[in-house]
Amino acid sequence: MPRATHPELLNAVAQVAPVIRAHAEQAEAERRVPEASYQAMFDAGLFGMMAPRAYGGLEVHPCEAMTVWEAVGRIDSAHAWNLVMNQAPAAFAAWLPAKGAEEVFSDGPTTLAGALNPPAAATRVEGGWRISGQVPFASGCHNATWMAMPAAEMENGQPKADPETGLPAIMGLVFRADEVEILDTWHTTGLRGTGSADILATDLFVPDRRSALVGPLENPAPGFEGPLFRMRPWTAILGESITSVAIAATAVDELVELVRTKTPSYQAVALRDQELAQHGEARAKARVDAARDTLHRAAEQAYDQVESDGGLLDTESKVRLQLACSFAADVCVDAARQTTMSRACRRSGSLSPLNATSVTCTRWRSTLRSRPPATCRRAGSCSAWRTTGSGSASRGRHGH
Repeated sequence: MPRATHPELLNAVAQVAPVIRAHAEQAEAERRVPEASYQAMFDAGLFGMMAPRAYGGLEVHPCEAMTVWEAVGRIDSAHAWNLVMNQAPAAFAAWLPAKGAEEVFSDGPTTLAGALNPPAAATRVEGGWRISGQVPFASGCHNATWMAMPAAEMENGQPKADPETGLPAIMGLVFRADEVEILDTWHTTGLRGTGSADILATDLFVPDRRSALVGPLENPAPGFEGPLFRMRPWTAILGESITSVAIAATAVDELVELVRTKTPSYQAVALRDQELAQHGEARAKARVDAARDTLHRAAEQAYDQVESDGGLLDTESKVRLQLACSFAADVCVDAARQTTMSRACRRSGSLSPLNATSVTCTRWRSTLRSRPPATCRRAGSCSAWRTTGSGSASRGRHGH
């Protein structure tokens, strides 16, 4: 795949935009991105941004990737979320032995869904591991070609402790998507179309070539030596955060259009000429713009650091990235709330904050759902990230 320039990637987004829009409501109804629109993004090369050039990928600068992810998010947040979460985690192949990385990317840029916690139970067998476990939030699992989950080796029914740290040594294991079950657990209001269901592995064999200890990237697989892969997992977290920006920015645009065109009932002054409406509109837009700028600046500085010194992210870069992502999450929720309440106060029928079908309220709920987990823990609302549902199993598979 020839390396695409930034304008070419944005042109690809424009080309697939009608397909995404046509399937957005279906994604919301079915609680997963439809195969047709997912495949359209794949065929347009959008899943190749985080893939190594050695395997036909684009290996773009994270700021370029964020611009593309936001552009997709302005069309539909569920599609953007899957676009982020099924390509950035695929870079975990950098930790695998060379043969494992070659296998995962044998057909060029690929897609991978997975989750980080809790770890599955792993038993050592000849040539690899047998794992059993269930992990939540495997966004895009209905469409991805590969999946991954963490695991810990068991000893006497308990995770085996690392002698040096006294803590369980956590591995990441990669396997084909059709080797596990997808559980029907994703019943939410925000980011409903992302298909972030649980996946279940039962006595699954994973060869050594597709397993690696989770830790600093000291010996990357061939082709994964570039600075982009030494930023992981922050590329995925930046993607989560820029999706929040996309949702909030779209809500702000809708508010701007409302203020520009509406004159409230029983009033002679148009909203565009009312100071309170101007203030609310300007405040929301300024906060969203600040979130975007902060994310891009942090990503640029982090990339420059790992590129210039040839090492991993230093503490200063990590802190800057964490602050930027947390700031973006908070201000985008606030901006989406501002637009929701501003529209509701204009008494526009279906846009009441109590109406669960309101497009604007859906954006507000999606900004809440798109906050990184660390932000939720800080806010004391980690339980909000747990999904509800029957947990009944389904076995659908849609790969490439």
